Amino acid sequence: MDTYSLLREFADSWALLGLVIFFLGTIVWAFRPGSTRVYRDTADIVFRNDDGPLVDEGGAGGAALSEDDK
Repeated sequence: MDTYSLLREFADSWALLGLVIFFLGTIVWAFRPGSTRVYRDTADIVFRNDDGPLVDEGGAGGAALSEDDK
């Protein structure tokens, strides 16, 4: 049996089985009980320091610049 045939047989059987097990393990890990709180906390990182909506003081639809910014 040459090297190509041996590697092809391995890829068709055991490597495929290993990849399927890895995929199913990843799915189980992502949807495990108790992970909802962790994922929700991670998703809310962007909004932690958000005090409220930005107020448009210029009336032109863009961000208002103060005298120091001009």
